[in-house]
Amino acid sequence: MGEAARSSLIAMNEAISFLVFIILDIVDFLLCYTYKVVDFLIEAEWKPCYCSSTKEALTSSGSILVSERGESKIVCLTCSSKLHLEEISDTLYTRPSFLSEVSKLKRRKFDNAGLRSTFTVNNSTVVEGKMGAPNLTTPRWSDCDCNTCNSCCKDSLFVRVDGAKANFEEDVLFLHGFISSSAFWTETLFPNFSKAAKSKYRLFAVDLLGFGRSPKPSDSLYTIREHLEMIEKSVIEGHRVKSFHIVAHSLGCILALALAVKYPGSVKSLTLIAPPYFPTPKGEQPTQHMMRRIAPRRVWPPIAFGASIACGYEHISRSVCLVICKNHRLWEFLTKLVTRNRIRTYLIEGFCCHTHNAAWHTLHNIICGTAGKIEGYLEMVKNKLKCEVTVFHGEDDELIPVECSFNVQSRIPRAHVKVIQKKDHITIVVGRQKSFATELEQIWNNAKL
Repeated sequence: MGEAARSSLIAMNEAISFLVFIILDIVDFLLCYTYKVVDFLIEAEWKPCYCSSTKEALTSSGSILVSERGESKIVCLTCSSKLHLEEISDTLYTRPSFLSEVSKLKRRKFDNAGLRSTFTVNNSTVVEGKMGAPNLTTPRWSDCDCNTCNSCCKDSLFVRVDGAKANFEEDVLFLHGFISSSAFWTETLFPNFSKAAKSKYRLFAVDLLGFGRSPKPSDSLYTIREHLEMIEKSVIEGHRVKSFHIVAHSLGCILALALAVKYPGSVKSLTLIAPPYFPTPKGEQPTQHMMRRIAPRRVWPPIAFGASIACGYEHISRSVCLVICKNHRLWEFLTKLVTRNRIRTYLIEGFCCHTHNAAWHTLHNIICGTAGKIEGYLEMVKNKLKCEVTVFHGEDDELIPVECSFNVQSRIPRAHVKVIQKKDHITIVVGRQKSFATELEQIWNNAKL
């Protein structure tokens, strides 16, 4: 393709994107009011959202508005809980929008019956409060109420354990990416590990908090602290893990780095697949820079368009979850019917089994919110950990570009980057699971030398 043709396509993409996202801005603006009315009619409560900020707000039981340094954040507290403000991403309430200035005018005070509070925090990082706790066992009207989506165990993650049952030498922890599940590993890699590996290693694949069969608390903000604490409770403490290897994909790479920093003497190897690391240019705000990179407000490529909707539109993304996630059993049935049950539907199941609250907050508070922390994590891995670091990336990954893996290597020179040709964000694992399982075994065996 010639340079002139390429420039024309780019210009066309930008022009169409501009028009499409103006329309989406308006739709999300209208949906904001629609959901407030529907929530009130069904749940008898005005629900706060992140569409705009104001210095004063009164919200219903369990919800408060925190004002910090002139900005405001709507958050929820359960009984005797602690909120660490530095873990709440500003991208939740400051997002690019044609109507951003207009939306600042639309918030009103909602007088509700029951307990209500407004906290103002100045130069503080922790808010402690005691307020009425919402009912965590009852899903919202727009969420699925099936047994798969509502774990019977509210205190730990769903963990799939495979490999050695006894006399195992070491453990391996697998962390999936955004809107995925443990099946990303158990349906691909686990069946392809050799008998020798399964006799040496105990394999753990978890459904992250808010995804798959794990709990999806309605009051959670899904911060990195919450995600890590649940992994620790469910795997490290729950199974008495002493030393372990980590294999992580996409969003899971951020949790893997944070976990490695917390347990520097326990991590034997660190394998990152498509890590979302975009160094922040001087003078820019890390969280906002990250959001622009993963959600560029472009209609092409499709995966970037999807990410832009998921990250930029609170109410449109909730509508998507209402259609897809609440009815995931229907979509799974239709997929099996159309394909005559000839393909496994684990990717669809992982994509559908979450709540909007979990996806929305995890996307912002983990991927965007930790943008200013990742460099610190990488520096710690470089200086404090002695384990082998291997980074895999698909050459055709349109969501997280290959440059991200080389950015990691620039901060951790000993990291070995492997770019797999003709593979993208998903097919870096799916479709090459046998060869990838062999590569992982080699990494774990080399870590012992």
